[in-house]
Amino acid sequence: MFSWLFALFIRRKRAGVGGLIAALSIIAQAAQAQHTPPLPASADVVDVTRLAFPRLPAHDSLSMQQGQKALLIVPVIGYTQQTGGIAQLAFSLAFARPGANVSTVLAGAAYTVNDQLIITATSSLWTADNHWYFVGDWRLMRYPQSTYGLGMYTSTTDRVVSMNYDYLRIYESALRRIAPAWYAGLGYQLDYHWNIVSRNAFREVSRISRYPFGVEGTSVSSGPVLALLHDTRANAINPQGGRYLSTVLRTNLKALGSTSVSQMLLIDARTYLHPSPHSANILALWSYNAVTIAGNPPFLDLPSTGWDTYSNTGRGFIQGRFRGDDLLYGEVEYRYGITHNRLLGGVVFANAQTVTEQQSRHFEKIVPAAGAGLRLRLNKVSNTNLAIDYAFGADGSHGLSLNLGEVF
Repeated sequence: MFSWLFALFIRRKRAGVGGLIAALSIIAQAAQAQHTPPLPASADVVDVTRLAFPRLPAHDSLSMQQGQKALLIVPVIGYTQQTGGIAQLAFSLAFARPGANVSTVLAGAAYTVNDQLIITATSSLWTADNHWYFVGDWRLMRYPQSTYGLGMYTSTTDRVVSMNYDYLRIYESALRRIAPAWYAGLGYQLDYHWNIVSRNAFREVSRISRYPFGVEGTSVSSGPVLALLHDTRANAINPQGGRYLSTVLRTNLKALGSTSVSQMLLIDARTYLHPSPHSANILALWSYNAVTIAGNPPFLDLPSTGWDTYSNTGRGFIQGRFRGDDLLYGEVEYRYGITHNRLLGGVVFANAQTVTEQQSRHFEKIVPAAGAGLRLRLNKVSNTNLAIDYAFGADGSHGLSLNLGEVF
């Protein structure tokens, strides 16, 4: 359904946002020549496509109804600092059960010019009346990448280490409602890295920033989690309001195969505000914090830039740019409409992050980034946008990011 629009956009991608708007304009002009009806008051890519192909069925519902499903399969060609050129097939499924929040499944398969293979599947499933919540994050990756050591005083030009490895992630949790909008439960998390080979410019290394754990060979972090969740959002794909607070305590145990015993705490908080009662524009705030309470997790399992569930922290910096025992991260984003029908929207955002230093165990330096982006509404029923963002980091870093759905 989207291949025609996608092809037109790719032919004009060098023009950036202007090219995309021009492509939409061409479609509208062609439709007017055929005397087709105008776009509805609230529109998405399907409505635009119907201007040129009037026989396509209309879909006028603006909210996810019981039993209704919204499926998107979108091919994406892009570029990131860590992957280089990337070709990806992204899959999004949204549906609603009676009296429940919108359930979502996001999946993708990607191959990059850096010979990386990335297969991901994340799920957020609600039962009827929100009695139970099931959340999952699965990944299978062949992932050569650059890493820059531990702490905030690292460089992208000096002492860069190339790490080649294969990676399996299995995160699954089940939470039961214990009070209105509050949930508690248990889960299991596995991070399994194998075929780890670390090299600097001269030779293989067994330590990075003097950290000897999980730098070569195989590393495993495996253990149960305790989870507490507060969520008043109706739709996590594109929240229009509400609050989100997730607290996860993870204990990696040798009895479950872990390389070493360790304990980690993750606190993820988000809120969505409407600065003006007369506008649908949103001010979104995000705080993401990961702390190593005890032990020495393998190097690749330490908190790091861009290794959250959807790989979205640290826009403007290469994935893995900063890594340490503890990570503090904050972001603010203003989301606004460009067209009255919300077919096109925009965002401006800023973030800041810091990790602890190995010697002092203190936070000593904060690094900010800022950027802007375009939103193209792919489906108005599930309110799914294609997010295209570009950001600049304070240390001269910059980069493009693509998402199916909002960044947070």
